[in-house]
Amino acid sequence: MIDFARDRCSDLSISQSREWLVTNGIGGYASGTVGGPRTRAYHGLLVAALDPPLGRTLLVSHVDETIDYDGRDYDLATHRWGDGTVAPRGVVHLDRFRLDGTVPVWTFALGDALLEKRVWMEHGANTTSVQYRLPRARAPVTLRAKAFVTHRDHHAPTRAGDWQMDVSATDGGLRVDAYDDAAPIFLRSADAGFTSAHTWYRNYALPVESDRGLPDREDLLHTATAEATLAPEESLTLTFSTQADASLDGPSALARQRERDEQLVTQAGLNDAPEDVQHLVRAADQFVVDRPTADDPDGKSIIAGYPWFGDWGRDTMIALPGLTLTTGRPDVAETILRTYARYVDQGMIPNRFPDQGDTPEYNTVDATLWYVEAIRAYVDATADAALLDDLFPVLQDIVEWHEEGTRYGIQVDPGDGLLRAGTPGVQLTWMDAKVGDWVVTPRIGKPVEVNALWYNALRSLESFAGTLGEPPGAFAKRARQVEGAFGRFWAPKCEHLKDVIDGPDGDDPRLRPNQILAVSLPHSPLPAPQQKAVVDVCAAHLYTPHGLRSLSPAAADYVGTYRGDRAHRDGAYHQGTVWSWLVGPFAKAYLRVYDDSATARSYLAPLRRHLAGHGVGTISEIFDGDAPFTPRGTPAQAWGVAQLLEAWAATQTTGPPLMNPDRTRAVGSK
Repeated sequence: MIDFARDRCSDLSISQSREWLVTNGIGGYASGTVGGPRTRAYHGLLVAALDPPLGRTLLVSHVDETIDYDGRDYDLATHRWGDGTVAPRGVVHLDRFRLDGTVPVWTFALGDALLEKRVWMEHGANTTSVQYRLPRARAPVTLRAKAFVTHRDHHAPTRAGDWQMDVSATDGGLRVDAYDDAAPIFLRSADAGFTSAHTWYRNYALPVESDRGLPDREDLLHTATAEATLAPEESLTLTFSTQADASLDGPSALARQRERDEQLVTQAGLNDAPEDVQHLVRAADQFVVDRPTADDPDGKSIIAGYPWFGDWGRDTMIALPGLTLTTGRPDVAETILRTYARYVDQGMIPNRFPDQGDTPEYNTVDATLWYVEAIRAYVDATADAALLDDLFPVLQDIVEWHEEGTRYGIQVDPGDGLLRAGTPGVQLTWMDAKVGDWVVTPRIGKPVEVNALWYNALRSLESFAGTLGEPPGAFAKRARQVEGAFGRFWAPKCEHLKDVIDGPDGDDPRLRPNQILAVSLPHSPLPAPQQKAVVDVCAAHLYTPHGLRSLSPAAADYVGTYRGDRAHRDGAYHQGTVWSWLVGPFAKAYLRVYDDSATARSYLAPLRRHLAGHGVGTISEIFDGDAPFTPRGTPAQAWGVAQLLEAWAATQTTGPPLMNPDRTRAVGSK
């Protein structure tokens, strides 16, 4: 159970480094720190997805609560200001923080009284509920809650000006129109009365943005105050929404959220699983979002990470098996696969759907190959011949385009059957950092993991063709050619695989984790001794408690700390920074080579404990390459959660297996 006592809650250095997150299934979210201070521009109570799953806009930043009890006022809020002061310091009253399913719960000790605060979002709606409950008190308390409203892109902090919002009365509260044609914001409650206000609070500090070299000050407008009396054992709920008719029945809304949290675990068949695994199942759901289109109103996708990432093709496909198949949700997987099939163009799926505009970006060499692998995992898990029959022409088209050549120099080399890719100035692999015109890791040529994926795609199509009664021979022939040429990646002096071959400057022999995919994917093009060597060298030089380093510390251009402005951060992103998602392929590769489930699972233990760390109940994107491996990047990353779940399933030693260790594949949806 994720449950922090006072010694961690009231220590601001700890509690402001722990972040909570709730989501609504359409791309919106609410997030903040356990201790209270907003440390990011992205923190807020209502970040609405106005163009689901994107168009994310901060509407309600926070509420500042004051409790009048027994003749004394208690401030619950905590803020950091630009001059370095912290005021008020409500964190000193914070006695406990825990997760109730996905719902964060704060318990404040106010003299002899206890007050609980909960935050959640209505699934499928841009609606946030903030509930207060008084489990213990000798007398009623008075709650005054100042609501701070804005209307800005979630990336960019607000600065004060002559901004005058239009505030008007509505049923149960107030309607706020931030400017002409802005989405209205409804502040309502069945239990509290709202009065309007207009006071700017200036110079909030956002220290995490300081660390990232980004704008780190914000001004926010106190727009309304809610006030109510709360008797012992009673609760009241404030509702913030883009919908005028959002339900004000807080207890019923909370019951729906609890039921959903329980259903996710039951659907996964994991009611008896360890609590951390159940947390992972609930975290997995946070990334699954609706992506409706004119011809597919029920389309779905996967948010790559909160708070700032959108739905990226590569991330979606890497995450799909772990987020959906290991959690008993093959229907969701099917919908995502069909959604992306609609966007295949010149044999490629999109890498990114932009926040604005309808034209996807097709700047990736591996996302489409991960798409094939996701279909393979789905078909193995479900034996769904109907989907396979529908998508097989799309898969054939993908192979043909890759052979003939598609965007950015992506084309099979007819000489050896390996897949090459790359043009100057464009980043195509998952190591895709770019600052201005500087591509940090261009990897032009034949990247090792791309060709491991290409080999697996050909073997998958060989199997698909056989299932559908189509001739598999052409795919088998191509796969044998790739397998025969894969030995070109082997560096005998180093006893590991080269990262890229046939690049503009020749081969790149640096030790990177990409080679682990040549062992962890269902079909390995390597002989057994080389598989073992790859696992051993990654264990010796790249493994950390929270994932694999993106570059060996022995490399001259290794960077062990990820921080600073964008240039410094992107320069370190794939130059030594640890990636949580890679622990999954590593554990599966170890299992394949050593057939030792217990040891393979032991590699997952530190990351499972991390659920009580940076992003509570979820997995961080990255960590420093140097000890103590400080978490960085997004506090909630889809493929980190997914790969941890997938690896945990693969290493099961009792009960019906969710994964086949020999193939490292999902074989059951429940």
